[in-house]
Amino acid sequence: MDYKMMVAKKIADASNLDVEMIYQRMEVPPRAEMGDFAFPCFTLAKELRKAPPLIAKELSEKIDSDGIERVENLGPYLNFFLDKGQFVETVVQEILEEGTNYGNENTGAGKKILVEYSSPNIAKPFSVALMYTTCLGAALYNMYSSEGYDTVGINHLGDYGTQFGKLIYAYRMWGDETALETDPIAELLRIYVKFHNEAEKNPELDEEGRRHFKNLEAGEAYETGLWNRFKELSLQDFQKVYDILDIQFDSLKGEAFYSAHMPRIVEDIRAKGLLTESQGAQVVMLDEYNMPPAIILKSDGSTLYSTRDITAAIYRKETYDFDKCLYVVGTPQALHFKQVFKVVELLGHEWAGDLVHVGFGLVKFQGMKFSTREGKVFYLTDLLKEAIDKARAIIEEKNPELEDKEEVARKIGIGGVKFIYLKNSREKEIMFDLDEVLNFDGETAPYVQYTYARGQSILRKNASTGLGDLEALREKEEFELAKVLERFNQVKREALEKYEPSIFTRYVLDVAKNFNKFYNNINISNSEDSLRNARLKLVEATCQVIQNGLGLLGIDVVERM
Repeated sequence: MDYKMMVAKKIADASNLDVEMIYQRMEVPPRAEMGDFAFPCFTLAKELRKAPPLIAKELSEKIDSDGIERVENLGPYLNFFLDKGQFVETVVQEILEEGTNYGNENTGAGKKILVEYSSPNIAKPFSVALMYTTCLGAALYNMYSSEGYDTVGINHLGDYGTQFGKLIYAYRMWGDETALETDPIAELLRIYVKFHNEAEKNPELDEEGRRHFKNLEAGEAYETGLWNRFKELSLQDFQKVYDILDIQFDSLKGEAFYSAHMPRIVEDIRAKGLLTESQGAQVVMLDEYNMPPAIILKSDGSTLYSTRDITAAIYRKETYDFDKCLYVVGTPQALHFKQVFKVVELLGHEWAGDLVHVGFGLVKFQGMKFSTREGKVFYLTDLLKEAIDKARAIIEEKNPELEDKEEVARKIGIGGVKFIYLKNSREKEIMFDLDEVLNFDGETAPYVQYTYARGQSILRKNASTGLGDLEALREKEEFELAKVLERFNQVKREALEKYEPSIFTRYVLDVAKNFNKFYNNINISNSEDSLRNARLKLVEATCQVIQNGLGLLGIDVVERM
């Protein structure tokens, strides 16, 4: 039950005003002694033509009291105090009845949403910098799916562009067949870096790269054969990472897939009178929208990211008829997507407003940005291995007799890395610190996982013989914990509305913090049977919410730590 909505309906019934308007204006008081919900009646002064304090007083006398302990009018505010025992009982029973489905309202039934994320470049290592888009996109994918949306996860592979002409030339000149078979990504990175080093001394090499790319676009056998081989080797390497992270996709259509569709889209742009020649290139002028021109064709006739993204957007609408299409791509690409979306709009597609760029900040590790061109790459697999090794060492120190130590270390290490990308606002820059990531006492996945394991330990040591008297759970810590548990679907809804998984991640942390307050202040084992059973059910409900919450973030719970 959404108690905020319950209170909103009571106000709506008493005032004859729109319940959604009331729901949106409701607040949570800053202090518990001021109530559980508050409604600012000055927002109704215009509609009801009365002074806000008078509105609050009149409404307080009309409110249906079922489920409400009391209603107080404080100046222009209407403050609601919930019936604590009834509230806790309702919340716990609902969680236990719904289990893994708790918090899912099916708000997306009949709607389709596309989420483009991860999107590594073929022939380049899966670096730690790609973890941000991968974690954000997977979390959004999971949350939308849980709400009943027909969700399509798209891995828009970077498998096209002039860089592949350069790579083909580099392999022709300096490639080592044995090294390519033994360690393909390392070999492709080596020759990619060598090309750029040589091109700095001999700029004519860039023209060789462009020539090979033109041949690739034309379907020449030599270039196409090498490109297919590089792609297949890269996909095999990427899949190892996705298997470790337990992430899947519904589509692997990359940039190259859209090459056959681009001529039609370019012709549509031309037919609309949008193309203008600028320094030999074909562009769409966007100065009246305070943007630089969107380049559609370079002077040599080859395409760019913008051409391919415009084509991909139109193909996806024609194929999936989506309600929204999200692009989980770094904030530095914000201008690019504004240009792409504007060109789609200028083509007459009203659904351009359903294209959304979900940007995120940079990732730094030991104060250094990552650049494949410079050859300074921290492989994600190396980072995950280091995290697992560190988690294993912590387990050996804290609980050397623990069963399944390797599996627990894997869940803690990988969960910790994922969590760090999800806990802060996505627009913020991340400074990666592995000690912080695996801190069992910090705002981390291991802290939440340990809280879950603590709850499971309590349940194993204290066999429950029934529901007990749930309505007797009226202590402050019990009530506050239940209030947090009840907010699951509200917080998830807000996170999806803002495309901001961190809102939900912070909520999961809040659940863990409130459970530990409850654990530290409430005696469970020595309570009389009925109260003890009720408290055990509150523990069970909390574990269920943590499991559901971490699951949406792509993080495993741990039964013992």
